[in-house]
Amino acid sequence: MAHGESVSPVVLYVCADRAPEAPGDATERARTEGRAFAQERGLTIAEVVTDTYGEPDPARRRGWRRVRQLAQTGQLTAVLVRWPSAIAPESARELRQREAAWLHDRGVCVRYTWAPLSSRG
Repeated sequence: MAHGESVSPVVLYVCADRAPEAPGDATERARTEGRAFAQERGLTIAEVVTDTYGEPDPARRRGWRRVRQLAQTGQLTAVLVRWPSAIAPESARELRQREAAWLHDRGVCVRYTWAPLSSRG
């Protein structure tokens, strides 16, 4: 990165394991993948926010509410997520779309870090 180039702050959002007290392989994989994704693209991860998988409505998760708070205050340009179901499961696609639209309205994009999805831009 060139000297003086601005760094875009992003949040790495991880919602993978069902047991908050014992993060497992899925959480570690999502963190590792997210950090590599950010590094390859010159992005700076301002914060890693983690939720336990299970609650379909992201607005009811403490971690996702933190993501919204950072977006609301203009402290980030993107949310890095491994795949769409980390935001909301397939059975609750409308919640995922609602959250992506809410972020977009605040100038924050959602970027997927899982290779087959990240290659789409």
